[in-house]
Amino acid sequence: MARRAVSGPDFSLEAAHGGTVAGVDEAGRGPLAGPVLAAAVLFPVPPPAALATLLDDSKRLDARRREAAHDALLEAAAAGVALIGLGAASAAEIGRLNILRATHLAMARAIGRLAVRPALALVDGNAPPPLSCAVRCVVGGDGLSLSIAAASIMAKVVRDRAMARLDARWPGYGFARHAGYPTAAHREALARLGPSPHHRRGFSPVDQAVLALS
Repeated sequence: MARRAVSGPDFSLEAAHGGTVAGVDEAGRGPLAGPVLAAAVLFPVPPPAALATLLDDSKRLDARRREAAHDALLEAAAAGVALIGLGAASAAEIGRLNILRATHLAMARAIGRLAVRPALALVDGNAPPPLSCAVRCVVGGDGLSLSIAAASIMAKVVRDRAMARLDARWPGYGFARHAGYPTAAHREALARLGPSPHHRRGFSPVDQAVLALS
């Protein structure tokens, strides 16, 4: 099993395969509301150093650095240096499928939106999703692989922006502050206001709020 890199992710896992490789990661498995968002990022050749130095596990970057890396990835995509696919599963799909299957659906959608189908997907974690290409799970992959790190950044930034838009439509829950995660303030608002259409049925605090209103 690959060990977590000390100095940050690199391109060795991609280079070892010798073919087209996409990194895949998600954001939003733990929240009580909003979609789960997946990204797939494929670098046809190793990313230039100026871009690579911006990439790391999104959880290790503050918001300013994540935004800078996200914007740099979009510029790389416009220049043909990177291919990016995004996919989501809605709160309704999460309630119907469960969070793991919905996450896998979002990942499949992200792979499907790449301009080129990869020969291999490096997926962060230990649960292989059913994709249209070969899959290799990499535990801690967002700290090992530049492609997975890029995917983690894209997924996190795009989802946070989506939650900020939901905040404007459903004020009172604080979505822009906590992105749907079960903070104390979110739980209090959920109990006070009841669930919005974007809260996830099947998650205990949401189901409890539904029962309290019945």
